[in-house]
Amino acid sequence: LAARVPLLDDTEDGSSGSGLMHHKFLVIDQTSVITGSANFTSSGVHGDAGQPSSRGNVNHLLRFNSPGLASVFRKEFTQMWGDGHGGQQDSRFGLQKESEGSQTVRVGNTQVEVLFSPHPKRNQGHGLNLLAKQLNKARQRVDMALFVFSAQQLTNVLREQIKQGVEIRLVADPGFASRPFSEVLDLLGVTLPDHTCKVEAGNQPLDQPVQGIGTPRLARGDKLHHKFAVIDNKTVITGSFNWSPAAAHTNDETLLVIHSPKIAAHFTREMNRMWSSAELGITPHLQRKLERQKIRCGDGVERKQ
Repeated sequence: LAARVPLLDDTEDGSSGSGLMHHKFLVIDQTSVITGSANFTSSGVHGDAGQPSSRGNVNHLLRFNSPGLASVFRKEFTQMWGDGHGGQQDSRFGLQKESEGSQTVRVGNTQVEVLFSPHPKRNQGHGLNLLAKQLNKARQRVDMALFVFSAQQLTNVLREQIKQGVEIRLVADPGFASRPFSEVLDLLGVTLPDHTCKVEAGNQPLDQPVQGIGTPRLARGDKLHHKFAVIDNKTVITGSFNWSPAAAHTNDETLLVIHSPKIAAHFTREMNRMWSSAELGITPHLQRKLERQKIRCGDGVERKQ
């Protein structure tokens, strides 16, 4: 405010706002785009003020020098900005935005697909379907580093890919991994009833737990905030888009699919760094939660849809 930078939020359209205005992008001089998983905060990049042990949330940023890609992002920004504070209430957020499908831009020799959410569930071009399409293309390996993973649809895709011999590695944020709605639990082959002893409708844990599931050891208060996957060492999925129904159908989000073995190698290096110190399988913390809820709830009761 002191710098007199005009500011508005997602209630500018006269609504109560979208689920979350969750984008994290900058467009500079209509030629460059900076985006990724990092919020532009101290804790998102450096660490929490006053907490020397904090290293900041585990994140990434990408910079693209591409007028074509900048144009795509600028169009999304323009929809949300409207006339700014001009009084027309023509800003558009959430499902009030024009629902476009994925757009493909060539950045040098690299093909980049961009999808901005949200979309109604009836729109088959929504983000979870794009993720499912990319996961279905895997033939050898899928590496994932995810803050929130709560989409049963994607667990079902991974289940089939595992049957076909695709190797799966996942590092997940420890705080979200052990929540009752977490699909990390499904991949570990367990079910955790919530505080009311309810289990999500349609919950389908795997019969055989996946061996390649881990949670990193982080400083107190820090989060694994990535939202990326690497497919067959050549395709990277990234952006602000958590793997959740809210990201697809409620929030303003960015989802990128980057077809580049070179960029995939950078993300694989980050994956390997986290994997080297991750706790694999059912951690002692999760085991205690499972045992407590088993005593309280038994197998739980399925929540009505």
